[in-house]
Amino acid sequence: MAGDTVLAGASGIRAPAEVFNSIFVAFLGLGTLVGVVVISYTLYNAYRYRYREDEDPAPDVDRPEVGELPEGGGKGKKLFLSFGISAFIVLSLVIWTYASLLYVEGKPTEVQQNGGDVMTVEVDGFRFGWQFTYPNGAQASTLRVPTDTVINLSVTSQDVFHNFGIPDLRAKADAIPGQTTNAWFVADDPGTYQANCYEICGEGHSGMTAQVEVMNESAFDEWYATTEPANASASNGTATASDGTASNATASALAPAHAGGAP
Repeated sequence: MAGDTVLAGASGIRAPAEVFNSIFVAFLGLGTLVGVVVISYTLYNAYRYRYREDEDPAPDVDRPEVGELPEGGGKGKKLFLSFGISAFIVLSLVIWTYASLLYVEGKPTEVQQNGGDVMTVEVDGFRFGWQFTYPNGAQASTLRVPTDTVINLSVTSQDVFHNFGIPDLRAKADAIPGQTTNAWFVADDPGTYQANCYEICGEGHSGMTAQVEVMNESAFDEWYATTEPANASASNGTATASDGTASNATASALAPAHAGGAP
């Protein structure tokens, strides 16, 4: 189900997983075809021109003597033909692959310019967890996203190198301190997935995970309406602190800013 969900895309948009899957299938098919042709031709010639003590496998061939240059052989026509076909195939694959990668890189911007649904979520990695910041400034430790929407992940890190990846949705990006990398995906069906860190970052690396929830648009809108910017939560905490609970309110307001915000 996960594979179908991530390959289907939404509203005619080809998800990156579908693009990469097409590239993989094309290279696998062509490589298999070339391998079969080469091995078959090699075995055919090995059998046809095998050594036979009482029979010459090619009696009509005028073999050169030692020190004599060979003549004939079609003057390299087969060589140039095979070289030309190979060059055409390789160049076609290079151009097609490059165009596909440009599609993956620029699709969120194109969808946004055409008035489509694009949600950008900032992903901030730290040892050993993930913090997600939504367009309204709300922060959470669980990534919640709607279906049928291009989800653009803007990934960075607070401390060391990490790598954010959601294997079931085939989204993956480096988390580098001081830099931002992007990845995007589209999911059709609701479901719960897990995001992992794929860059060894310390003793807590194996536990550096986050829950990813793909929700129906109506359910997501309802949840999203209850969120508020992290600074608003901090301001509310400060106001409460002035009523005599300063220490508890300050702790509850500041803890999510590092540990991932609201669940």
